[in-house]
Amino acid sequence: GRLSTCGRSVPYATDETSCPSLLGHGEGVMHLNVPTLMPSTLGGERAVSVSGKSSHSLVLAADGSVWSWGHGAYGRLGHGDDEEQLLPKK
Repeated sequence: GRLSTCGRSVPYATDETSCPSLLGHGEGVMHLNVPTLMPSTLGGERAVSVSGKSSHSLVLAADGSVWSWGHGAYGRLGHGDDEEQLLPKK
């Protein structure tokens, strides 16, 4: 299934920078007033659980895979690096 997100990326209290990847819609999308379908189809899998935090989000798909996007500091996205992910990545 397809996911929708909405909201806005607010500046971090520590350094006043914002998270441009928070909504998972790609570069430059930092504010959405209404739920908007995400460009990723999660590989055609249905989302069964979603968790959103202030700087990243995770989705558990029906096949057991985990998709994540957002601020990747400290390896929090589970991709083996600290890279920011603008779109959901398995």
